[in-house]
Amino acid sequence: MTSGSLLTVLLPLALGIIMLGLGLSLTLDDFRRVAQQPKPVLVALVCQTLLLPLVCFALAKAFGLAPALAVGLMLLAASPGGTTANLYSHLAHGDVALNISLTAVNSVLAVVTLPLVVNLSLAHFMGDGATIPLQFDKVLQVFLIVLVPVAIGMAARARQPAFAQRMNRPVRIVSVLFLVAIIALAVVKDWPTLVQHAPTIGLAALAFNLVSLTVGYGVPRLLGLARRQAIAIGMEIGIHNGTLAIAVALSPTLLNNPTMAIPAAIYSLIMFVTAALFGWAVSRDRAGKAAT
Repeated sequence: MTSGSLLTVLLPLALGIIMLGLGLSLTLDDFRRVAQQPKPVLVALVCQTLLLPLVCFALAKAFGLAPALAVGLMLLAASPGGTTANLYSHLAHGDVALNISLTAVNSVLAVVTLPLVVNLSLAHFMGDGATIPLQFDKVLQVFLIVLVPVAIGMAARARQPAFAQRMNRPVRIVSVLFLVAIIALAVVKDWPTLVQHAPTIGLAALAFNLVSLTVGYGVPRLLGLARRQAIAIGMEIGIHNGTLAIAVALSPTLLNNPTMAIPAAIYSLIMFVTAALFGWAVSRDRAGKAAT
C-alpha cells in the first residue's frame, strides 16, 4: 500500500479516534462553565483566534518561509488547543476545568476559524488559483470529522460514565500511536523538503511556540486573571492540536500538500518539551511566592 493510500485510510480514522477520546472527557457542564466564567474564556479566545494568527503571520514573514510552509504554520495557528494541555495544566497547578471548557469551545469554533485562516493564508502566500482552498464541502468534511466523534463520545459518557472512564486511557494511547504514525508519514512523504527547510522552519516553530506560551500566560495576567487561570490558558494556547493540522494538510480530500504538514509535525515535537519547561517555571514561581 502506498503512503497516499495509507493516509487516505489513517487520517480520518486517526482524527475520529482522537476526537472520540476528547468527547469521552467532556460533558455539557464543561460548556455551561463558559457562561459561568466568561472573562477567562473570552480572553483565551481573543488570544487564540486573533493574536496568534497575527503573530504567526509576522513570524512567517520574518523567517522568510516558503509559501507552503507559511500556510502550514498558519494552519497550525488556526488549530485549537490539544487535549494534552489538560494534563500539562494539571501538573503545573492550572485551572483544569477552564482547560476542558476551552478545549470544547475551541474545537467547535475551529470548524469556522480554521478554514477562514487557511483560505486567507492560501490567497496571500500562494496567490489566487495556486491551490484549491477549503470550500464549503471541505468545511463540511472537517465539521463531520471533528464534531461527530466528539458528540458520540459525549453521548457515551452521559449514558455509560463507567465505560467512558475505562475507555479514556486506551483511546488516548491509541491516539498517541496514530499521532506518531501520521508524523512519520508526513516526514517520509516530504523528506527532501524537511531536510532543506528544517533549520528555518524549526526556528520559526520554536519561536511561535514560545510566543504562544508567553501570550497565553502573560496577557491573562496583565488583565488581572488568577495565576491558575493564566497557566491553563498558556497551556491551551501553547499546545496546539498538531494532529488536526497535519491531517488537514495531508488529507487527499482537503489540502493534500505534505509540505504544509511539516510545521505542525516539527511543532508537535517541540511543544511537549517547552510546555514541560514552562509548567516547571510557573510552578516553581508559584511555590516560591507561596513560601514567601
